[in-house]
Amino acid sequence: MAFELNEKIENLKPYDPICGEFAIRLDANESFVQPPHEIEQSIANAVASVAINRYPDSTAQNVCEKFARLYNVPAELVVAGNGSDEIISVIMTAFLQKGDKVITLAPDFSMYKFYTSLVECECIEFAKDENFKVDFDKLIQTVNESVARMVIFSNPCNPTSVGFLAQDVRKLIENTNALIVLDEAYMDFWDQSLLSEVQAYDNLIILKTCSKALGFAAVRLGFAIANDTLINVIKAAKSPYNVNSLTQAAADALMCHSEYIFDTIQVIVNSLKMLYAELKEVEKQVPDKIKLYESNTNFVFIRTDDSTRIFEHLKSKGIVVRNMGGFLRITSGTEFENQQVVKEIKNFYKVG
Repeated sequence: MAFELNEKIENLKPYDPICGEFAIRLDANESFVQPPHEIEQSIANAVASVAINRYPDSTAQNVCEKFARLYNVPAELVVAGNGSDEIISVIMTAFLQKGDKVITLAPDFSMYKFYTSLVECECIEFAKDENFKVDFDKLIQTVNESVARMVIFSNPCNPTSVGFLAQDVRKLIENTNALIVLDEAYMDFWDQSLLSEVQAYDNLIILKTCSKALGFAAVRLGFAIANDTLINVIKAAKSPYNVNSLTQAAADALMCHSEYIFDTIQVIVNSLKMLYAELKEVEKQVPDKIKLYESNTNFVFIRTDDSTRIFEHLKSKGIVVRNMGGFLRITSGTEFENQQVVKEIKNFYKVG
């Protein structure tokens, strides 16, 4: 007798990030901003004070309260997770049953479809148009006709960098019975958040992360915000000690510095504007080679048939970006990093 893998996992492959040492990494949408010494020291002191032999606070109360204060939402409507990925998994496990239908947008964050398959639900991909926009009236019709149990998408979108207006997302929430899981991981860089309205709806969960604007990718911390009925389900369904004490201590220390956080967001937005403007000039010189999409995030998204060759060229110069088969996703970086990636793309196309 031999154990056999079941159908849903037999072809799974581990996540495969770009490995190796590179002088410039613009592939993972991380923040390029390093906290000043005094904030790093406060984080180090907080981590050093953790009782390693004790379990963490199961509710991550201090961190949730600091997050709530930072984003002006009630703390009781916030739950913390080991990154947004864990929260997505918990939400799908809790709110879906085998055979339910989940609607995602295409293209969007690949993990939505992945987690849908693990809970043995049907994933319906609603296609965006060539500019990565969505006809929300058609989307609402699709949700209702398919009797979808959940709709999950990012706004602004990873990987396209394109965002949807709050009024359109609001219309979707108000005109369907599906649970709308709205991933606002990149909303710190834009102004169309529905976070302040989360209590108004019985079918809305908003996700946030510390990995982008807050520059805390290493600690793996995310949040879900929803009305008390939905958030209590997530609190009950998550594992008891899902956010470790070191992460809680570090995040607690960082979130005391709200002025620094908001200043940093503006620094990142300015970097993105610079990178976008420089690449827009390249697009003007080779309009038949690349198409740049307007960005509401901390990265740019480029359509090009040369994606693989540009990716390899940049890699040879010690620069990594994300190659997505016909598209390049490039995170904004320091002024020097932005200049280098633009320079090498210009060199690739032999333009000035």
